[in-house]
Amino acid sequence: MNLPALARTLTALTALAWTSLVSADVVVTKSGARLLGTVTAIDGTHVVLSTDYAGDISIKQNEVESIETTQPLTVRLAAGTTMAGTISSPAPGQIAIAGADGTIPPTVTQVARTWAPGQPDPAIQEGRRKWSYQVGLDITGKNGNSEQLGTAVSGRAVLKGPQDALQFYTAYNRQKADGVTSSDQFRAGIDYANNFSGRMSWYVRNEGGFDRVKGIELYNVSAVGFGYDLIKAPKQTLTSRGGISFRYEGYENPATPNVRSTGLDLGLNHSYTFGNSRMVNSLSFVPAFDDFGDFRALHETAFEMPLAAALWTLRIGVNNDYNSRPGDGIKKMDTTYFSRLVFSWE
Repeated sequence: MNLPALARTLTALTALAWTSLVSADVVVTKSGARLLGTVTAIDGTHVVLSTDYAGDISIKQNEVESIETTQPLTVRLAAGTTMAGTISSPAPGQIAIAGADGTIPPTVTQVARTWAPGQPDPAIQEGRRKWSYQVGLDITGKNGNSEQLGTAVSGRAVLKGPQDALQFYTAYNRQKADGVTSSDQFRAGIDYANNFSGRMSWYVRNEGGFDRVKGIELYNVSAVGFGYDLIKAPKQTLTSRGGISFRYEGYENPATPNVRSTGLDLGLNHSYTFGNSRMVNSLSFVPAFDDFGDFRALHETAFEMPLAAALWTLRIGVNNDYNSRPGDGIKKMDTTYFSRLVFSWE
């Protein structure tokens, strides 16, 4: 390469590098580190800088001395003032937001949230209740030495907000082997929980249905009480519940007395997310006040893993239903193993 060509190449590379530096946002920390990239978010605790050399970098906001942006951001301050503009730092710890209506000079730590101009405030979006839906289907069959056909269908609709959750759910399970029905049960319920203070919540729930194999024409459990989050983390929750319940079970066989009892409502709900998968556990225990030996206990453990399609998951688990005073000829424990395809959407 001759000297003129080399000079042109070096000039072009220098101009490219200079353009990249000029167009980059700059975050300077109190320790003196100067970081270049694009400021994508400030959330009141961290400044997030997107870089080509290290991906997204999260910097503690109270450790940032200055911020310079080349593109405008909508900024909401802790006091509630909102303004769109570019950010500069006239002095250490100070910033200036220059917009169409002038300039305001807050400190770095006074910035509560930023987002792209023209987009809604993320706090408003996060504060809205959102519906999510699930439908599950499990069909099994067998032919040959024995014949078996099983169908399980379930559905769930959840309206969830920052502080409360309303759930509607239903499920139907029918199993038949060699012409004999081994399971024919239906349930539907509603559950509402309001996280009114820190880890504390109150709840109300109602579930009803039938179980024809057990001879239950109609059952219903209603309960109200309080909950406490023993674990409340982004990837794991463990919530305990305690309240008062009313339980009814009406039997088809006149020789089996119907159940009408008030009692306790005790429960544990656990969820743990790792990667794209999730483990879910639930346990409820409903004993009668007049006889604690008369109770019903329900347990379910399930593992959910995503499939190739984003909206589909595979749910594998076990369900145990224990009734301490079943009808004549009915076993106390009923265990169901399942593997179910679940379709979820919002």
